[in-house]
Amino acid sequence: MHEVVRQILSYLRGMWQYRWYGVAMSWLVCVVGWVVVFLMPNQYEATARVHVDTQSVLKPLLSGLAVQPNVDQQIAMMSRTLISRPNLERVIRMSDLDIKLKTNEERERLIDGLKKQIKLAGTGRDNLYTITYAATKPEEAKRVVQSLLTIFVEGSLGDKRKDADSAKRFIDEQIKLYEQKLVVAENALKEFKRQNIGMMPSQGRDFISKLQESQNRLAQARLELREAENSRDAFKKQVTAVREGIQEPDLLADRVISGGSSEVELRASPELEKRIEALKLKLDALQLSYTERHPDVIATKRVIEQLEAQKKADIAKLRKEIEARQATAQAQPAVRSVRGSGSNPVLQQLTVSLAEAEAAVAALRTRAAELEQQHNELKKGAHAVPQVEADLVQLNRDYEVNKRNFETLLARRESAQISGEMESNAGVMDFRIIDPPRVPPTPVAPKRPLLMWLVLAVGAGAGVALSFLMSQVRPVFNDRGTLQDFANLPILGTVGMRWTENDVKRQRRGIVALAASVASLFGSFGVAMALLSLTGRA
Repeated sequence: MHEVVRQILSYLRGMWQYRWYGVAMSWLVCVVGWVVVFLMPNQYEATARVHVDTQSVLKPLLSGLAVQPNVDQQIAMMSRTLISRPNLERVIRMSDLDIKLKTNEERERLIDGLKKQIKLAGTGRDNLYTITYAATKPEEAKRVVQSLLTIFVEGSLGDKRKDADSAKRFIDEQIKLYEQKLVVAENALKEFKRQNIGMMPSQGRDFISKLQESQNRLAQARLELREAENSRDAFKKQVTAVREGIQEPDLLADRVISGGSSEVELRASPELEKRIEALKLKLDALQLSYTERHPDVIATKRVIEQLEAQKKADIAKLRKEIEARQATAQAQPAVRSVRGSGSNPVLQQLTVSLAEAEAAVAALRTRAAELEQQHNELKKGAHAVPQVEADLVQLNRDYEVNKRNFETLLARRESAQISGEMESNAGVMDFRIIDPPRVPPTPVAPKRPLLMWLVLAVGAGAGVALSFLMSQVRPVFNDRGTLQDFANLPILGTVGMRWTENDVKRQRRGIVALAASVASLFGSFGVAMALLSLTGRA
């Protein structure tokens, strides 16, 4: 502890030797600093506060009908980009700061200064934003804040309109593109159907099912034909057996409808009539499901025409045979034997049944031949039809995809239109200026009283530091211990200084002069503070 005190006293004695250098340095620093502080320009700060109300009644009303904008995110993004370079250039133009600019360097320095001095503070939860800017002129600060406020409000609304317009333009372009694709797909599908008439699947049935159905119908027709042939052969055997048991077979079957007159009306076989009626009913059912060019419709019409022709031929033949029999009976009126007198009703009925069986066999043979021809045509197209069906599926798929996208884009365009109108509506996002731009009459900077005290402290520190530095550069040994420590040699003795009366007076005058210098320094500080108060620059 004693060594520390001794060392401190040694430093103080050394600094005392250069005290006037320290006092001069303090005066110099304080005077220069006070002048600089006094001449510093005043800074006036303009402030404005704006509140963004994002709670709108349109949101729940248009939910699901229009795209809900993320207003909070838009406002947050606008607040972050408010002091971007394009906005700062707009601020310079709007607040007339570019009048005195002559070079690009000056413009760049002004933009950098604005970026540093403009402050935007806000609370994300309440959407309350504060814009501040400080300048040497109150009017300039107010104009800058007003420009920033205008950009903040108009920029948010303008960005929303631009986004909505961009979205609608993009959707319109896509709609035109898909409309062209849809037209191309429709033309390709129409041309494909025109080129492959007769090979197209109908009612959702593919080629395999059509081929299987054709084979089943052919097999059924052949089965019915065999059954009809067997029935016909049985009738033939019965007719032969009856004819062998009688002398004059009754080969004619008179089908007469008595009406009280001498004329008769001949009719075909009842089975043939029933089959024609059945085929007509079937034709009516087919025409409800298919067009006139369908193979089943054409085949049915062909069979009906054949049966009608058969019916007419049977009636004509029957009429001729009746007329011939009547002529023979008139020329030979002999009486038949008991066994052959009159018509044999059994033979007559068998003959009628045989004729009907022959007609049924002919109709079924025609139908089987037609179905076999259709089946052979389908078998010939076994390689081409599946490829046609695959191509048709691909064309339909492309068409459906383009159609679905086109309809979706139309719905999205309407949604974008409503969304754009909703976003541009003032009720969706309302800007309320809480505090318009204003500038307090008193400057906010610089804090001259504080800076004055700071300059005084720096000046005093500079004087002490200079005295200490000079004492270290030009050291003086003020006691024996310091010399012994420095030389590392034993000190044999010391010689004391005897001060004369004049030396003592001179030292006293030096102390008084030092005190007066320090006091005058503090007095100058007081005068400077008083001047600040009198000039209103405090």
